[in-house]
Amino acid sequence: MVEPIRGEIFRREDWYGEELTDRAYVDCEFHDVDLTESVSRQVSFTNCTFGNVRFNASRHTDSAFLRCTFRRCNLFEAEFTGCKLVGSVFDQCDLRPLTVLGGDWSFVGLSGADLRGVTVRGVRMREADLAGANLTEAVLADTDLSGAVFRGTRLVRCDLRGSDLSTLDPTAVDRAGAIIDAEQAMVLAQTLGFDVQV
Repeated sequence: MVEPIRGEIFRREDWYGEELTDRAYVDCEFHDVDLTESVSRQVSFTNCTFGNVRFNASRHTDSAFLRCTFRRCNLFEAEFTGCKLVGSVFDQCDLRPLTVLGGDWSFVGLSGADLRGVTVRGVRMREADLAGANLTEAVLADTDLSGAVFRGTRLVRCDLRGSDLSTLDPTAVDRAGAIIDAEQAMVLAQTLGFDVQV
């Protein structure tokens, strides 16, 4: 078991291209840290704050950012594979283009986020807050969105195929050209009160 680093404050540090492996940070703060092109594997951050941190083109695999706050961070071309971001919140962050493959992003706060063109596949996003988020031309496929908040979300030309849309109110979102499969169409029709006969 890795001994976690607790309560440390990191300011203006250059971690460009660093390879982070088997580390744990708890209640730490990262301000103006450059993590551009860095790689993390099995690294955990718990209750940490990231302010003005550059995650550009960084790659994260099987890492965890639990109950973390990202404020004014840049995640341009960042990739998360099999990562857990349960309970984390993104505030005024640059999140595009972003790629998320697998993992658990339940309870994540993305309210009002600009997510145009992002790719999210096979992710657990139960009760995620996507209110007011812009997912125009994004891919949000094969994802568990049960209980997610979609109030005022833009899903224009968004690929939602294979995702759980059981709690999506189609009348509360901008959905022009959104792509769904036949099974999802039936679920949404029932949500609107239709009696679907097959």
